[in-house]
Amino acid sequence: MSLHTEDIILRPRFKIELPQPNTDVIQLFAEAKRTQKEYVVSIIDDHIFLKLPKNKQHFWSPQLHLEINEVNHETAMLHGLFGPNPTVWTMFMFFHFIVAGLFIGFGVWAYSNWALKSEYAIQLGVMFLLVIVWFGLYFAGRIGRDSSKEEMHELHDFMNKIIKA
Repeated sequence: MSLHTEDIILRPRFKIELPQPNTDVIQLFAEAKRTQKEYVVSIIDDHIFLKLPKNKQHFWSPQLHLEINEVNHETAMLHGLFGPNPTVWTMFMFFHFIVAGLFIGFGVWAYSNWALKSEYAIQLGVMFLLVIVWFGLYFAGRIGRDSSKEEMHELHDFMNKIIKA
């Protein structure tokens, strides 16, 4: 499976069927964790997290989350998900939630004022401003993703080197 630049979406996913048991694949990553220092490898049950070391990370640095499920005794299914640092992702979701909540609140307030035949221009103005803020958040996420494409390719190549795909 190859990863091309045009394939990268906000949180790209992929899956690969591997011709070996999941325990063998997990063991390959455990061996890589012991023998190399170029990447941080964390293993929790069937989940593997690949990251850059702290000294190479920046705010937008991605991580690769792998889940390796047993299909049968001879094959495994590797599910991969690229994403930002979970703290950054949670922060962005929180900001989106706040903007959406405020938009709904100001929409209700504007509708109430309209129904009462009161002034509602300020509420509409704030709603318009919130739409601009939402677009700002969206484009900030896109810029962050675009700035980390090279690191995503590095993590993907490292994974491929381990599983020899």
